[in-house]
Amino acid sequence: MSDGLPYVAMPPGCSGPPVLVIHSWWGLTTAFTAYADRLAAHGFVVACADLFDGRTATTEDEARKLRAARRREPMYKTLQRDLRNLTSVAGVTRPEVALVGFSMGGHWAVWLSQHPPPAICGTVTYYAARGGDFSRAASPYLAHFAEHDEFVSTTARRNMERAVSRAGLAYAGHDYPGTGHWFAETDQAAYDDSAADRAFERTVAFLGEL
Repeated sequence: MSDGLPYVAMPPGCSGPPVLVIHSWWGLTTAFTAYADRLAAHGFVVACADLFDGRTATTEDEARKLRAARRREPMYKTLQRDLRNLTSVAGVTRPEVALVGFSMGGHWAVWLSQHPPPAICGTVTYYAARGGDFSRAASPYLAHFAEHDEFVSTTARRNMERAVSRAGLAYAGHDYPGTGHWFAETDQAAYDDSAADRAFERTVAFLGEL
């Protein structure tokens, strides 16, 4: 643990813009710490949130129980604290943080972008859609969607995209043919290396332009 954060990956030069990675309902597995390491190699200071206090799931039933379990503090407060701690890490080059969220973590990434402070300068979601009020948001959005996804409805996606558009915020959404939910997580059966690599390349380009 570094600076109150469960995991921090530093770039080769030990300085760069901050990015917070928010895991899916499986918890903070090695798939997400490896993703953070890979992202850090491109020049970012990357921290991982841990919303389940070190616990992880291997089945959907376990994941649902983890998500529903009583917590010492609400998830949003944990995430807001992580954002503040990340901006205090030595080597961070700006106060605004970019977010990358997977599934459940993507929902939280959008929520955080809607509720500053802390300030969010960019939001990336993997197979997640969340609508609501974007009037306080100041973030561009990059969204990655699976072609076959029982967790993300077409209606939910359209509602988010319309709300982002109404707020006048930049948005880009990409579909990955033949993929399903979890396609970017290396420890899941749905993992698709080609689609995951393409989504990662787009994410790096997006974050690099912030």
